[in-house]
Amino acid sequence: MENPWRNAQRQFDQAAELFGLHPSLRVVLREVKRQLIVTFPVKMDDGSVRTFEGYRVQHNVARGPAKGGIRYHPDVTLDEVKALAMWMTWKCAIAGLPFGGAKGGVIVDPKVLSAGELERLTRRYATEISIVIGPERDIPAPDVNTTPRVMAWIMDTVSMEQGFSIPAVVTGKPLSVGGSQGRSSATGRGVMFVAVEACGKLGRSPRGTTVAVHGFGNAGSVAARLMAERGFIITAVSDSTGGIYAPGGLDVDAVIAHKERTGSVVGFPGAGSIDGPDVLEVPVDVLVPAALENQITAANAGRIKAGLILEAANGPISPDADEILLRRGVTVVPDVVANAGGVTVSYFEWVQDLQSFFWEEAEINARLEKVITRAFNEAWDMAQTHGVTLRNGAYFVAIQRVAEATMDRGIYP
Repeated sequence: MENPWRNAQRQFDQAAELFGLHPSLRVVLREVKRQLIVTFPVKMDDGSVRTFEGYRVQHNVARGPAKGGIRYHPDVTLDEVKALAMWMTWKCAIAGLPFGGAKGGVIVDPKVLSAGELERLTRRYATEISIVIGPERDIPAPDVNTTPRVMAWIMDTVSMEQGFSIPAVVTGKPLSVGGSQGRSSATGRGVMFVAVEACGKLGRSPRGTTVAVHGFGNAGSVAARLMAERGFIITAVSDSTGGIYAPGGLDVDAVIAHKERTGSVVGFPGAGSIDGPDVLEVPVDVLVPAALENQITAANAGRIKAGLILEAANGPISPDADEILLRRGVTVVPDVVANAGGVTVSYFEWVQDLQSFFWEEAEINARLEKVITRAFNEAWDMAQTHGVTLRNGAYFVAIQRVAEATMDRGIYP
């Protein structure tokens, strides 16, 4: 498996070289600012005690407080979290948000824990990282295998330790404790907005355009549903258990209902079963990798048939695969643009919490569309102006903004 941190640094180094970034700024921006490693005990339901390892990494805070999700997964590594933190820096910058990048994670399979064990793990992890998080310091959010309920536990833990409610310490919370309308669908909705914009740039109508979605979790399922509403034809989807394929198109709402009922997309009536990774290679116009990083590598990039890829996941395409796809004429909308909807509405939630004044969902969705379409068009225009890929176009915009903030603030002391 390719190292995600090395991939993230390679992407930065390539863009920094093309952009002509000053060497003194390169050495600052290619490393993380802070990395916290915690090992903590959790009492299990049977009375035994297990220890878990977790992380919280801040890549850069030149533009504002650090922002980034927390994931629970057995394959979490420090290098993965560092990469995700760096990508968050660029994502916030390209979206024009006053945040830097951060990420967190715990090495755990939450599916084997009871609700009580999951809550105790979350509260202890929150306590361990409370020395670096806060509304003006570092604001976590949901990511892989974490939910609004997990965010509520973190918010409550920090609040109880301080003696008063601090809703702005995390985003992605339930509405009952300061969450925002539109947050749960924000990442997928942003992917849909990008899909429509990209098709417009490429002279293609969404109606009748075929799509495969690899990773049918929150982001993937919402993106599939909203893209279908715009006329895209979703022909293949997959989750961690396998994939389904129907060349004539899937009823996305029915697939979502089937997964909610059975726990898997596999076995959906009227669709053929295929291996999950094979969904990446089905003959479609648009591919949406929405699972984990490093799903498209040099080993399978040559078999990708889609002409447009929207990175709904973080880092799903390795740098080597990027080069192969470029040579084959595939357009890739990078993760820092394609999946920026989640952090954008997280920003809206943070602002609402700080003001104790909440917006209607229609206003949030309209603001989200404005931010995402502007970010996509700025990346597109930059790429066209300099004759580079969309990824490098987005990085040019993001790096310029972060570098400018770094230079304006100067080096302390």
